[in-house]
Amino acid sequence: MPVPLPNGVDVTVGGSEVHVKGPKGELRQSILGDVVAVRVDGASVVVERRGNARTHRSAHGLTRTLIANMIEGVSKGFRKSLELQGVGYRAAKAGERLNLSLGYSHPVVFSPPQGIALSVEGQNKIHVDGIDKQRVGQVAAEIRSLRPPEPYKGKGIRYEGEYVRRKLGKAAKAGKK
Repeated sequence: MPVPLPNGVDVTVGGSEVHVKGPKGELRQSILGDVVAVRVDGASVVVERRGNARTHRSAHGLTRTLIANMIEGVSKGFRKSLELQGVGYRAAKAGERLNLSLGYSHPVVFSPPQGIALSVEGQNKIHVDGIDKQRVGQVAAEIRSLRPPEPYKGKGIRYEGEYVRRKLGKAAKAGKK
């Protein structure tokens, strides 16, 4: 299945590397040149496998998805949103850094890596933006790991729309007598 190229996005294939350049930035990805072949065909990118072995089939789908994500990243970008839930849990931005109050005795300061932008909406919503899908997801996971949601009260940092299964705790045990 060919990957369509939007206007303003250039894809160049050189040996075992694909270079994608667009209005939001540029990305590079190394590919398995002996397993798959990548070519630009007009206004689309075509990925073809060189054989029919299991590794060829899996590398074919992976390479196509990686290139599609790179094209979407340099044209639109990616965003992951996180929510803070709990009394006194809040986020504030200080320059590029993120200051978090997460119920610890000290504030937690998070510095984003290069190419990732953090923004705060209100006091309890964090947006992670970038052009590399893997890095955006990794940074969001690192922020979430600072205080993952706990199952008894539901307090912590969770992804937007994430459902946290709640436990009853001691009250359920006391009612069984």
